[in-house]
Amino acid sequence: MSRRPLDGEDPDRLYTITGGRSRADESRLDLVTLIVSECDPAPGMQSEHVKILRMARLPTAVVEISSELGLPVSIVKILLCDLLDTGRVTARHPSSSSTPSRLTDSAVLKQVLVGLEKL
Repeated sequence: MSRRPLDGEDPDRLYTITGGRSRADESRLDLVTLIVSECDPAPGMQSEHVKILRMARLPTAVVEISSELGLPVSIVKILLCDLLDTGRVTARHPSSSSTPSRLTDSAVLKQVLVGLEKL
């Protein structure tokens, strides 16, 4: 009987996607942090980075990105930190959003619940 990872993902693929890194700076991002693209994808970029940049043209929560990519949140946080470090995306918590329709606490919780259900 072969053992499969709990998240169903091939560990070799995850290792390749993250360049062998296993942790992101947890203090920078949480599940509801909104990610916004600051540029278009460049030729030669890693495919996951390209998908994130396209997905985050409008503010998108970390948990939503994870769900759409079908990758564990921990892996997505590593990819997002790469993009943050190069200035290709910005991150902000919904409560610091300057949009006119600020999210209420219950609305944020509902978004997180929907994102988690998609996982």
